[in-house]
Amino acid sequence: MNRASEPANASQTSHSARAPRSIAAYLEQLHEALAGADPALIQDALYDAEEYLRAECAAHPEKSEADVLELIASTYGAPEEVAAAYRDTEAKVNAALRPVTPLSSESANPLKRFFAVYSDSRAYLSLFYMLLTLVTGIIYFTFVVTGLSLSAGLAVLVIGIPFFLAFIGIARVLAFGEGRLLEAITGERMPRRPIHPGPRARIWARIGEMLQDFRTWTTLAYLLLMLPVGILYFTVAVVGISFAGALLVGPFLVLAQHLGWDFNNGISVLQPEILGTPLVAPFLVALGVVIFTVLMHAARGIGRAQVLLARSLLVKP
Repeated sequence: MNRASEPANASQTSHSARAPRSIAAYLEQLHEALAGADPALIQDALYDAEEYLRAECAAHPEKSEADVLELIASTYGAPEEVAAAYRDTEAKVNAALRPVTPLSSESANPLKRFFAVYSDSRAYLSLFYMLLTLVTGIIYFTFVVTGLSLSAGLAVLVIGIPFFLAFIGIARVLAFGEGRLLEAITGERMPRRPIHPGPRARIWARIGEMLQDFRTWTTLAYLLLMLPVGILYFTVAVVGISFAGALLVGPFLVLAQHLGWDFNNGISVLQPEILGTPLVAPFLVALGVVIFTVLMHAARGIGRAQVLLARSLLVKP
């Protein structure tokens, strides 16, 4: 009887020895248990755990962290159990939200696969994102340059400290909003929780943590980078749409002119004659369709590439 109970006792002893005695230890074990998972999922799980554990500690000020962790072990779960629950939930959510792939995109016919992009809503949203990035890039760049300049200028004054903290806080909010926008447009997983601020600390300690946290600088780098990236995306989108649109609409204007329509009344910036004769019109229309289809494929690829950039600079590894 005693020998039979030895494995169970050994297992309990091992579990007790590994049981976290502090919030930091719990978060570290949870991070280890989630190794290999999506970084965005890890950030969300760590945020939820830290938020819950610190709220419980605040609700029981008379108890130590170790006592609170032992008290809620049966309700919230061990780090390994929480990690398993997050992995299972994420798999179910991804399966439920996975978009239905059009049959044409899986066809053996390359032409069907090429034009299947028109049935993908993500392609249209990504094209819209390419146009939007010029506006967001200007806003992000102006905010970061102004914030860094004022932070440096006000550093010698008392107001400089809270200003810097507010500046970094707003920058993280902007980065979080950018991630949510990317997830809505591309469907790729991004963090659904912001970075947890951690326990309350003295103002100098918070500033030191921000300066030492590489995410502070990668977040600012991402916001600065969005201006040249936004200019590039906007230029590609506008040139592609304009060129394809001219090829699609211009030949019809040529045909209309040959049928007797007069385009010279009033102010005219379009000279349909340069777009060819009625015999050439079908080929120009076909070329315009091909160019716009290539642009749609490029927009979808750019959206996915932007997610990879955002993950590398905004998501905690």
